[in-house]
Amino acid sequence: MPHRNDTGTGTAADTGAGTRGHRSRSRSTARRRALRREVPSTVGLLTDSQDFAAMCGYRSFGFDHPADYTDYLHHVDGLLRSLSARGIHTTVVLFDPGEYAEYCGENGLDPDTSETRTRFTAELTGSGTALPYTGQPLDELVPLLVDAAVRRATWEYATAVLARAGRCADCGDDIGHASFDRAADTLERLVAGAGPGHHHFVCSIPTEEEQLVAVLHADCGGEPDTPPYIDDRESLAFVTVLAAGLALGGPGGLVMRSTTEGRGDRVHGWRLDRGRLTALSAASVFDAYCTDAGTGDLVSPEPGVEYCPGYEVDAPGPHH
Repeated sequence: MPHRNDTGTGTAADTGAGTRGHRSRSRSTARRRALRREVPSTVGLLTDSQDFAAMCGYRSFGFDHPADYTDYLHHVDGLLRSLSARGIHTTVVLFDPGEYAEYCGENGLDPDTSETRTRFTAELTGSGTALPYTGQPLDELVPLLVDAAVRRATWEYATAVLARAGRCADCGDDIGHASFDRAADTLERLVAGAGPGHHHFVCSIPTEEEQLVAVLHADCGGEPDTPPYIDDRESLAFVTVLAAGLALGGPGGLVMRSTTEGRGDRVHGWRLDRGRLTALSAASVFDAYCTDAGTGDLVSPEPGVEYCPGYEVDAPGPHH
């Protein structure tokens, strides 16, 4: 035990020991803070008021009134900014109350605890819809997260369609794999034939259960040696949906809208029929673009938009 004098004041030895202890604690605190910056964070986000209302049914949830969704978003925004200010990389995941309830039931967990919600949120980084937080406001982040979730669900369904396609009765090839390879080749031909500019592709495939829709953006420069910029996630979803349409052999459609500096937008179109992507005429593209899909009524054409025929994108030869 350290010696103390009658006044209760520590000796020089005591002071030195206390200083060393203080420095040691300071170093430990600094090191823990440094390590904390090495640990990423994950924030589960409820993307609409209905999901928020569902979570309000849990007593342990930090909010108890369904009308507080705007306040919830305000606090989530503050949390994200706080983590970012401390240099902590943060991933935002889409928190679905229905999937959460299923997860708790399958794993025998109590859903009304913050520990269970934390565990579920952490596992979403590997299996759910996730985006990195880069300082964007929530009114931008929420739509991006929802779009990513829709893209993921569409890709999963299209992948299941390809897996069920089976093998060709004539040659024994896996129809799903062959269709995916064809779709990837078709996308290359689409982009190569589009020319310079920003190109917006939409592929729509009706199935028995739902309408599959995939969107892809490609930015093509004027230099022949410069590859186009295409988001990898968009590309994978687009190719998979197109492949599902090729494998099913049913109807479907593909539209490309191109924007190039110095001229009006151009629209090209293709029809998917019996496993082939066939170019539409300019008149057919006009009819498709200027007809209301729900009512069949004519819609006025957009001013300054040129309706153009499609071009050859399907490789010649027999296909599955």
